[in-house]
Amino acid sequence: THTHTLSHYHTHTHTRTHTLTLFVCCWTVQIRMIFQGVVRSSLKVGKTLSVSRSMAALTMETMNQSVISARYEVRGAIPILAEQIEKELKAGSDKYPFDRVVHANIGNPQALKQIPIRYFREVLSLLELDDELNDPMKVKKFREVFNDDVVDRALAYYRLPARIGAYSGSTGLSLVRDEIATFIERRDGDGVKANPDNIILTSGASEGIALLLEAIIANPTVGIMIPVPQYPLYSATITLNNGHAVDYYLDEESGWSTSLDELQRSIDHARNEGVNVRSLVVINPGNPTGQTLTHHAIEETIDFCAKNNLLIIADEVYQANVYNDDFPFHSFRKVLNSMPEYKDKVELASFHSLSKGMVGECGRRGGYMELVNIDPDVLVQLNKRVSISLCSNVGSQVMMGMLCDPPKETDGSYEMLNLQINTIKASLKRRANKLSNAFNSWEGMDCQEPQVRVMECCCGHHCIAEELTSRCVCYCFVLFCFQGAMYLFPRVYIPKKAVEAAEAQHLEPDMLYCMDLLKETGLCVVPGCGFGQKEGTYHFRCTILPPEEELDEIMSSVKEFHHRWMAKYAD
Repeated sequence: THTHTLSHYHTHTHTRTHTLTLFVCCWTVQIRMIFQGVVRSSLKVGKTLSVSRSMAALTMETMNQSVISARYEVRGAIPILAEQIEKELKAGSDKYPFDRVVHANIGNPQALKQIPIRYFREVLSLLELDDELNDPMKVKKFREVFNDDVVDRALAYYRLPARIGAYSGSTGLSLVRDEIATFIERRDGDGVKANPDNIILTSGASEGIALLLEAIIANPTVGIMIPVPQYPLYSATITLNNGHAVDYYLDEESGWSTSLDELQRSIDHARNEGVNVRSLVVINPGNPTGQTLTHHAIEETIDFCAKNNLLIIADEVYQANVYNDDFPFHSFRKVLNSMPEYKDKVELASFHSLSKGMVGECGRRGGYMELVNIDPDVLVQLNKRVSISLCSNVGSQVMMGMLCDPPKETDGSYEMLNLQINTIKASLKRRANKLSNAFNSWEGMDCQEPQVRVMECCCGHHCIAEELTSRCVCYCFVLFCFQGAMYLFPRVYIPKKAVEAAEAQHLEPDMLYCMDLLKETGLCVVPGCGFGQKEGTYHFRCTILPPEEELDEIMSSVKEFHHRWMAKYAD
């Protein structure tokens, strides 16, 4: 049995067991697949394989063992199996009871038929023509085809100059960094001032996060606090850099909220074990859990980090994916600025991306990080580190600028852009409701609901909190809901017989559930063990992105599977 945990430290003393047992869900399956692939290859090349292996400098034994240890189940064994099934279906196989695979394992909107934002593509198409923008006659022709604001925007970038096929400066185009700084100031208000020199454009938010973690983890004693469940980019990158993942647990029963008691327990335990905790990661809105932090919760987190000398890593890539008006997005930058005692002291790195929101341009790999209250000498070193990769994709930099500075109401493209964004957002909200309602209606499963649900308080009142905090005014918990991001994380109450069947195959129970789900319905999701979860609980992450017109058919098939599977393993 191969096991792996998000942290080396999992001792918990309070009565509510907060132990994360993270089996490497797909380890056995992946090894089996790799072995089968090697056998097939050896049959083709005969003795050449064994000869070349005996002379190899890079083997599983000699390679960096941190690469082997790192796990990223979002693209693990189940998605690999899904790709194999797709190949079989394309080859005409009829052994499956479906004719297509639905990839709900990853937030990849355009792969699931989300229409690209037209304005962004039009500006980029003109920049791809490059020197034709220098010809007044051709520019005049462009104005007959495109709105004036599209042509004007392309010309502004072209004159920068921004050449799509050329390197930019290592931290990104100056005009785009100015646009991002203005966006931050406009988004956060209240006197927030953003410095373009503290903004670095990256190939997706993931690259910036990995770069920063690499800089923080100076030696093997360094620890990074990460939420559980968490997006496995964090645990994998910490492993690659030979650091410690210090888990703090989100409370499912109160809508995946975070408590100060849990944060303190986590850091105290790690420090008692000799871990030098340097940073805390917050994903807001949450991935995979979908919660949106309140202003008050962010204040508490900042206060905690200030008192414990921690750099805050604020993953805010889903900031546009907020579906509940009662729980608006608040950036850490905004809240920090509202705290005079900390605004110039607490170190903060915030991240945003092209991949999410209503844009969904995942394949372009565009993003940025803003660094606040970071030592100027450290900024120099981070800029040097970025320069080793030369620069991020220039076309994606331009698109990041357009995301942060879209057309105004007086521009010709505004109406279409606004229509597209509102249409996509309304559809995502409907899909979230439909999926959540379905999961909550099935025996043996429950899921965070996409509306606020208020408990009756001990005082007898039905109330919601002042400032929409996680507690009401008399300190009774309010049950939260699916509020943001683009995933649902339902809990499956897996029967004992299914747990035993999974153990016999060296699999986590929710891994077995998800594998069978894929084989019987064609729906590809990620088991909860890939994100971390309390011991004895089982989940899966499913995007809300499958096309709306196909959702009823998909959910009908999944419902039949779920009831059949639960009956098969009923106690």
